[in-house]
Amino acid sequence: LCSTITTRFKGTDGRPSAPLGSRILTSPDDVFNHNMWDHIQWTEEDIENARQKAEENSSVQIPLHEQRKFDFQAREFWDKFYTMHQDKFFKDRKWLLFEFPELLPSGATNMPHASGASTDTENQQRHHNSPAHHQKQTSGDPSSCQGADAEKDEDSRRTFPGQHASFRILEVGCGVGNSLFPIIHSIRETNAFLFCCDFSPCAIRLLKANPEYDECVCHAFVHDICEETACLPFPPQSLDAILAVFVLSAIHPDRLQGVVNRLSSYLKHGGIFLFRDYGRYDFSQLRFKKGQCLSENFYTRGDGTCVYFFTKGETHHLFTNAGLEEVQNLQDRRLQVNRGKKVAMLRVWTQSKYRKP
Repeated sequence: LCSTITTRFKGTDGRPSAPLGSRILTSPDDVFNHNMWDHIQWTEEDIENARQKAEENSSVQIPLHEQRKFDFQAREFWDKFYTMHQDKFFKDRKWLLFEFPELLPSGATNMPHASGASTDTENQQRHHNSPAHHQKQTSGDPSSCQGADAEKDEDSRRTFPGQHASFRILEVGCGVGNSLFPIIHSIRETNAFLFCCDFSPCAIRLLKANPEYDECVCHAFVHDICEETACLPFPPQSLDAILAVFVLSAIHPDRLQGVVNRLSSYLKHGGIFLFRDYGRYDFSQLRFKKGQCLSENFYTRGDGTCVYFFTKGETHHLFTNAGLEEVQNLQDRRLQVNRGKKVAMLRVWTQSKYRKP
């Protein structure tokens, strides 16, 4: 272990300008002193070993006729997950606003303490928020929903939650609020408003039952972002920021472009789409067994939830095809350590920011 760690952690030049953590391993003797190390340099051997493991665990795929349930019963799987775990499974993402300061309107000063900035764990990332995904229903106030061909002047006359706010955010796949509540704490004294949706009714019920939920600054609703005709409770070009954190990976890859296209239509010109998700060859991808693969780099877990592993190139293609311009597109490579078992795991996440011209 020590010899590979020595070569693996030599170089930290060219680190991203975004924070992405600041705990750098400079000596292999220190590897088990912390749970996570940032800005890890992979060797060619690391990459080849990961490629071989992914190739092996995807060599046996689930038959096509059995795959439909993972798509069309997704809400059921996520509802079971939240019914079992309630709001106890995840920790609040205190690092969120350090990586995505674009979520704060100008003048917001109530930043969270930095202690959570570099402590991503498998549980925090594994399921996180269920995707606002396959529920076949509309959401929000039906009387305020407009058809896709509604005129802009009609939209401008609509009344909707947060319409008087000068800064509006949408979080998709909000789950029980582990990203939402850190944002609420920072925008409460500003003229900002936060929309959040999830396709799991159980998740939204749990979120609204939280005493921190505040309808003065937030509107939570059940919504399926894969449903092409479902309405959102605000008009197109009305959002300053959209946040998708460990959400798009749970959607079938064939649906992703349509989802990003539709969501992007709700951004104002100059608005930004903020994305963080699993990266190709992350440790969690390499742990899958044969027979759990649905298609290339797309897997199902034992509880029926699904996960896709992105490359930077795929991320760039996804957002630029939706008419957005790259601001940031990074791979966040870290070493996660189980200090009790003396096990080191190479983690990969993709983090991106794309702006509407």
